[in-house]
Amino acid sequence: MPLSFILAIIISAGISFLLTPLIRNFFISKNWIENPKEKDKKTHNATALSSVPRGGGIPIFVAVLITAIIFLPLDKHLIGILTASFITLIIGLFDDVKDISPKIRLLFNILVALIIVASGIGIAFVSNPLNGGVIDLSFLKINFSFFGQHSIWVISDILAVIWIIWCMNIVGWATGVEGQLPGFVSISAFFIGLLAIGYSTDIAQWPVIILAGAVCGSYLGFLPFNFFPQSIMPGYSGKSLGGFLLAVLAILSGAKLATLVFLLSIPMLDAVYTIIRRLANKKPIYLGDGKHFHHQLLKAGWSRPSVAIFYWAISLTLGILSLFLNSQQKLYFFIALSFLIFGLFINFSKHK
Repeated sequence: MPLSFILAIIISAGISFLLTPLIRNFFISKNWIENPKEKDKKTHNATALSSVPRGGGIPIFVAVLITAIIFLPLDKHLIGILTASFITLIIGLFDDVKDISPKIRLLFNILVALIIVASGIGIAFVSNPLNGGVIDLSFLKINFSFFGQHSIWVISDILAVIWIIWCMNIVGWATGVEGQLPGFVSISAFFIGLLAIGYSTDIAQWPVIILAGAVCGSYLGFLPFNFFPQSIMPGYSGKSLGGFLLAVLAILSGAKLATLVFLLSIPMLDAVYTIIRRLANKKPIYLGDGKHFHHQLLKAGWSRPSVAIFYWAISLTLGILSLFLNSQQKLYFFIALSFLIFGLFINFSKHK
């Protein structure tokens, strides 16, 4: 394992660990704390809600920023990623301090995704799990002149925008239990880094390795303060950053979108089922209903730490499997897991 990957994790984790209590105390001093009268979709207990601030995105962003600047050249791709990350943080903090409309959040999701595409990061191809080949997405291209020659890869860029928005939201939905999100985000980033190390002879993979280490460390350093009983929550700033950074890492690591879907199988399947359920009930997709998978586990009698550790264990298991399974095997495993999870949801719905 490259020393730079390990150092990126350690440095990022250290920055996040040292900065998190300072941000927590600052938010408390400003009385920017979670409202105990939130809707029932919240699963945190009332005692915690009366004193626990959000704002976890600040130490996470700063940790990633500093680690990236230490190890990586400031090229157009990194500038685009850091700029989009900063905008994600700012709109997230507005929501952490004073809840804003989901529609406004979606507009900014689109904006940051467009920034990534404008910086030259797109999905040129995706793996074909059925034959081990690739599906080229760069064939439809529009060339134009505007302060130089530029190109828009229509399908590649549209898919990248949709992918980033999707990840930002589905990761955000899997945050109902203390420690749940930073645990599975750090594990997912770690395994994306390990997979990129397998292609370390390709110089283009080194920024992915470092960024994956930085993301892993930033959420790992935040985790001790967010685990039960938490003293700070990720907030919209922390959870949207997690989804955004994982989505970008999956693109940069060679369009390993299927790998990230595999690593985040539970949040992904939970999101799909949630969307289907809300559409079937003729309710807005963006309105919470307290029926996510972690909510169902809590209703089944699981403790809050057990639910978080379950998510970590699944992510760790899938991460280890991702190192050994080929694309076709991952697809079959994901299909089998889908039937299992959807079966559990149907069973939960029968015992409301």
